[in-house]
Amino acid sequence: MAQDLFQSPDYLLLDDLLSEEQHMIRDAVRNYVKQEISPIIEDYAQKAAFPRQIVKQMGELGVFGPTIPVEYGGGGLDYISYGLMMQELERGDSGVRSTASVQGSLVMFPIYEFGSEEQRRRYLPKLASGEWLGCFGLTEPNHGSNPAGMLTNFTDAGDHVILNGAKMWISNAPFADLAVVWAKNEEGVVHGLIVERGMEGFSTPTTHGKWSLRASATGELVFDQVKVPKTNILPNCKGMRGPLSCLTKARFGIAWGSIGAAMDCYDTALRYAKERIQFDRPIAGFQLQQKKLAEMITEITKAQLLNWRVGVLMDQGKVTPAQVSMAKRNGCEVAQQICRDARQVLGGMGITGEFSVMRHMMNLESVVTYEGTHDIHLLITGMDITGLNAFS
Repeated sequence: MAQDLFQSPDYLLLDDLLSEEQHMIRDAVRNYVKQEISPIIEDYAQKAAFPRQIVKQMGELGVFGPTIPVEYGGGGLDYISYGLMMQELERGDSGVRSTASVQGSLVMFPIYEFGSEEQRRRYLPKLASGEWLGCFGLTEPNHGSNPAGMLTNFTDAGDHVILNGAKMWISNAPFADLAVVWAKNEEGVVHGLIVERGMEGFSTPTTHGKWSLRASATGELVFDQVKVPKTNILPNCKGMRGPLSCLTKARFGIAWGSIGAAMDCYDTALRYAKERIQFDRPIAGFQLQQKKLAEMITEITKAQLLNWRVGVLMDQGKVTPAQVSMAKRNGCEVAQQICRDARQVLGGMGITGEFSVMRHMMNLESVVTYEGTHDIHLLITGMDITGLNAFS
């Protein structure tokens, strides 16, 4: 593969808003992507294979649960630092960022936030280091945008419960050592359970045939009379508040990550337009190409500002789920359009694996859908500003 020449666009000097520590964190992840992800990711995507070696690497880098306190193996960092990490990882590949997002926001966060002290001590350090890989079981074959309709359930059986059901479209599932699974008890109340690899009746079939997130491991979670000790139930949450709060954290990471993909496509298109000669001059000198590039950098800059402000509110404890929804939806929509415009700038070369653009474009078709579709996030904003629920 050609050398990774990425230069980060910063049209309004937003780096001035970052602390020295945030700069160092961002640059460390950027360098990791250039050295370890960019040289291999196209090959893994073409083969539809997951580069398992990156799990330990990312654990050592500190991108798993960076906002979790240090005493549990996390980084004890702020949310803007977390966002910057996700931006840089997705600049490399959405599947790589998905692995980190799931581990930190959807597995480690609920164990830290809703788990017992014993659960925290047992699981979080191994997840933070990358020794263990986790996944998050909420979406079901027949319940995606309406997760409250889930059918996965458990019944009391003394010192353990019996878990039955299935989850679908689960990142990390085929290689996960544990799953944080959301299921209903006999009264229909949702609880979180930690289900470990090796429990009898628990299987994780791989999802094949994807055109998107091809370098990410996706699968199902199947529970057939699985005995789960009651000590594996998260004790400090009941109802949908638990899984939805996890999704808010993950959506924040997606808002930043999607713009990382957009930044990579813009940088690729800009460099190509300056070098590609047609009609005896670089195509960057033609009005229609400049229009595309100017609109790309404008939308990237607006999204960077939105993400930064949401990050500040997150760190101050003031952010609302609806504000995070706006950032997630905006980031995905902007990134999709930028990828398409970049593909146009590259012409026929845009569809080849020699450049990252087509891979990003395909990946974003998943990113725009998971953890809340484009339409669902619009309705979340609509409900927030009108006070009227369009969901029911």
